[in-house]
Formats: sequence, C-alpha cells, structure tokens
Amino acid sequence: MKKVRVRYAPSPTGFLHIGNARTALFDYLIAKHYDGDFVLRIEDTDLERNVEGGEESQLYYLNWLGIIPDESPEKPVEKYAPYRQMERLDIYKKYANELLEKGHAYKCYCTPEELDADYEKQKAEGHVSTRYNRRCLHLTEDEKQVFEDEDRSYSIRLQVPENKEYNFNDMVRGEIHFDSKDIGDWVIVKSNGVPTYNFAVVVDDALMEITHVFRGEEHISNTPKQLMLYEMFGWEPPRFGHMTLIVNENGKKLSKRDNSVMQYISQYKDQGYLPEAMFNFMSLLGWSPEEEAEIFTKDELIERFSEKRLSKSPSMFDVKKLTWMNHQYLKAMEDGAWLDFVKPFALNHYDMSDKEDAWIDRLLLLYKDQTQFGQEIVEHIQLFFEEPEVNDEIKEVLAWETTPVIAQAFLNHLPEIWEVDVLKEAFNAAKAESGLKGKPLFMGLRVSATHQMHGPDLMSSLYLLGRDTVEKRLKTYIEKL
Repeated sequence: MKKVRVRYAPSPTGFLHIGNARTALFDYLIAKHYDGDFVLRIEDTDLERNVEGGEESQLYYLNWLGIIPDESPEKPVEKYAPYRQMERLDIYKKYANELLEKGHAYKCYCTPEELDADYEKQKAEGHVSTRYNRRCLHLTEDEKQVFEDEDRSYSIRLQVPENKEYNFNDMVRGEIHFDSKDIGDWVIVKSNGVPTYNFAVVVDDALMEITHVFRGEEHISNTPKQLMLYEMFGWEPPRFGHMTLIVNENGKKLSKRDNSVMQYISQYKDQGYLPEAMFNFMSLLGWSPEEEAEIFTKDELIERFSEKRLSKSPSMFDVKKLTWMNHQYLKAMEDGAWLDFVKPFALNHYDMSDKEDAWIDRLLLLYKDQTQFGQEIVEHIQLFFEEPEVNDEIKEVLAWETTPVIAQAFLNHLPEIWEVDVLKEAFNAAKAESGLKGKPLFMGLRVSATHQMHGPDLMSSLYLLGRDTVEKRLKTYIEKL
C-alpha cells in the first residue's frame, strides 16, 4: 500500500469549530495509525468570508489540541507546495485549460440575470431541482466570437457525462451510487478566475497525493462531481469517508447558532479544559474502540484507531461526559502540575497580592478532587474572598435549634494558635460541650462558619478562612438570634 496521506483543509473564516476539530482529529489519527502524513491545506478562495488571523487561529488551536501537521504553509514540502489555494491559481488555470482543450469543459457567458431567469422558469414549469440549460455548450463559433469581442466575462463549466453512474465505497457508509442525469453542468472556475471548491479540491488532493479524505456527511453530494474530474484527468481518487453528524443533547444537529453548547475549541481552552481530555473525548465522536474503556492516551488512540470502527449513527456532544473526562485527567495530575494549570484562573479573578504562595497553594489543593475544569476553581474558593450568599437552604440549617449550640460551643473553645491540628482539638472540645453528633454537629458548624452547605475538609476550610473571619461570622450569627 502506498504511503497514507490525509489532509485537513479549513477555510480561514474564524475560530476552530468542534465539527472541524473532529474532522482534523480523525484525519490525524488515521494518518498516524498508518505511519503516514497529516497535511494542513488552507482553502482561502472564499475571499468575502476570510477573516484576518483566521489561518493563525486554526493552526494555534490544532497545535494546542496536539493535532500537529506534518506539512502546512509553515512547514512546506517543495513537491506539494504551495499550501494556500490562492497561491495555486496558476495551477488551477492549467488544469482548467486542459479540460477545455479535451472538450470536457466549456466557457459559459451567461450573466447572473440570465441564469436566474432560466432557473425561475424551470421552477414555474414544476421542476423540483434546477440545472443549467447548456445554452453556452451549443453556441456557434460566431456566437462565441461576438461575446469575445464584447469582452464579456465567462465562467468555465464542466460538461457532465450523460447516462453515467458514479459509485464509491464510503469508509463509513459503504456503497453509494449517483446518476449523472441528476447533476447539471457545474462551474469549475468562476468569472473572476477563482476555482470553485469541487474543482480546486480535486486538483489539490491529486497533486498532493492524498489517499484518504474524511469530511462531514454534507459533502456526500459533492463526491460524484469530484469523481468526474478524477476520471477525466485519469487520476486515482482517494478513499472517501463521510462522518455522521454531531448532535446536541436534544438530538439536533450541532449548529454554530446553538447557544446550548460551546461551539469553539477556544472556548473550552478558556474554561480550563485540558487538550488531552478534548483529544480523547472527540476521538469517540463517531468512532469506538473494541474494548469498553474510554480514557486513552494519544499513543493508545493512534494504535487503536481504524476506519473499520467508524460509526454510522450520529454522535452526541455530551458536555457532561466531556466534563467528567476532563475531571479524570485533572485528578491524575501531580500536585505541582495541577497548581500550574489551575492557579492562573484563580489569580485572574481574585486579588491575592496580600497572600503568601503557601496559603494560595494550600487553598487551591483543598479543591483538587472537586475541580472539573480550570475556571470552576473560581466558584469553589469564592467564600474565601467574598461573603457567600445565604440562600433558603442555608437559612433552614441556621434555623435549627442545634446550630447556635455548636456555634457557641466552638466560639468557647476558639484557639489562639490557628493550625489545623489545634482546630481539630477545639472541635472535639465543642462536640463534648454541645453533646451533639452527626448532621447537627458537622452541618451546623459548617453552615454557621462558612455559609456553605458542602465543601472540602471543614478544619482546613476554617484554617484558610482565618481566625478573624470565623469568629466574626459565628458571633454575628449568634447575635442575630
């Protein structure tokens, strides 16, 4: 088998979207599984939609995810360069002229107004789908010359073969068939000289020796058009695999207008999701391993990944599962690495300029097992920097007749030396004095001192809050009774 070469070809129209990231990931995994090359090509011919910095953004977030191209505009191989379509216009012109010379394509001088009028006429006549009427295919030489003398602009259309069937074995869906009679003569080069997607992508894939093409199922209808070109040029087409939709938790197609799910990789990075977790999670969106496990390293995924286990069913983007998976990766980190990752989120939100590094580290590590993603640490440590909101649930505990008993008992034994071990001794003394145990004991003290229903180790929390804060909260609570 010849060397596997797989490409990811985004348009520089904005940030890296979940769907595109999944495509890039599958491209990368199949390339690495077969010891092949993962190629990044930029499809920048849609000039109106291109945004400044779009290409850099795509590359940055791919690298962040660990999807590293072997070839790209930044890492070109002379044999295949250039890697931006707008730098390949001379190449497309050459192959468009070849099709014209062979009679597979022709110049179309129809104006947009003429085309629109004909399509409206077809609709009025009851045609379900409209197609080009081939007017310019049948122009006489004299008629063509008139248009040339007028210097009328033209596009180039492919002459679709008649009564021909196009078949391909999709890596995901199996055998797929198309009839040429359902496809009208389509434009391969627009009047401004820029190639259309289906023409440029075939020329690029062929010249770059791409062997496998993974893309979304919306591209299935493009495949017969591309197969026409491969046949006309005498090129061997790649293997195609059209991945199923990614849907939200309601089973609806994941759309960029869907506000129920964060849509861009940048958003997950900003929220403190780990690239390893994102890589792992997205690999399971349309592919499944043979074993039941869900947590895999990159190397394990590369070893296991196979086009034979791609799913035919839509994949749900389960944010809860992603968050769970990210939590597993965070908990597995060494304390030092975990602090390096989480601390910036805390420092960016709270002013800790008056706190010692040891206090900050101790505070953050108190929540290591609870923190599911980086930004969540901000909510966890809120009570140490802001007065917590006293909600109805907390008010209920404060109203228990046992709560002021443990609050006063702990105040009676409040130690001068503020260390966790000493606080434990004070708690045991308060327990003996109050005669309480169980929920009234522990919940009563936690709520009256921290104004929270749940949290990490209570004595560690009291230590980090500091003696003054604990004493003030307990006294204020008792005085209001």
